[in-house]
Amino acid sequence: MSWAKLAEEVNAYGGALTPPLLTPAECREISGLYGEAGLFRSTVDMARHRFGAGQYRYFDHPFPPLVEQLRAELYPRLLPIARDWAAKLGRPAPWPDDLGEWLDMCHRAGQTKPTPILLRYGKDDWNALHRDLYGDLVFPLQVVIGLDRPGEDYTGGEFLLVEQRPRAQSRGTVTMLPQGQGLVFTTRDRPVRSSRGWSASPVRHGVSTVRSGLRHTLGLVFHDAG
Repeated sequence: MSWAKLAEEVNAYGGALTPPLLTPAECREISGLYGEAGLFRSTVDMARHRFGAGQYRYFDHPFPPLVEQLRAELYPRLLPIARDWAAKLGRPAPWPDDLGEWLDMCHRAGQTKPTPILLRYGKDDWNALHRDLYGDLVFPLQVVIGLDRPGEDYTGGEFLLVEQRPRAQSRGTVTMLPQGQGLVFTTRDRPVRSSRGWSASPVRHGVSTVRSGLRHTLGLVFHDAG
């Protein structure tokens, strides 16, 4: 899929699969980092916080080279979509061309904690529907990358998007993440046409129950946390 086609799908559905971003070897390299506690600033047990079941870890600086590279290369690909959405919704578009400048803005606003995460789900684990906002400065798109082989390394564990349509019932979308591909999806809401022009349609995301095996994903959010 071309990035232009990806933008069309994100506009239509709130999420779309990227072309391959990582090789199988690179996927194994990143998932293998989970046991290296020194790479992470914190670990979250989802059951303890009633987020679901499973665990994830926030990377600390400096990021592993592949994580740093992916975040830097994906940001300019997503920036035109972000700016288009802001224009449709009549919102400010504070995001500069350079990711480093944007993160500096986050830091000056008190959002200094890095947000790339490595998630690990085992049998019967799942993730409740939520949104990753972290502060007042928000980039409206994020990416989750599958690191294992669905149907071989694990079963279940589909990625869920649930959109609250204006004056209508919610709409759900289910995506199985192929190894090495990412899903671009909205961080909080997306523009949808209404009788008055454009309206913001809130979207939450989560993960269905893993039925067997072990599922790892890399999550890339393009704003830091307060």
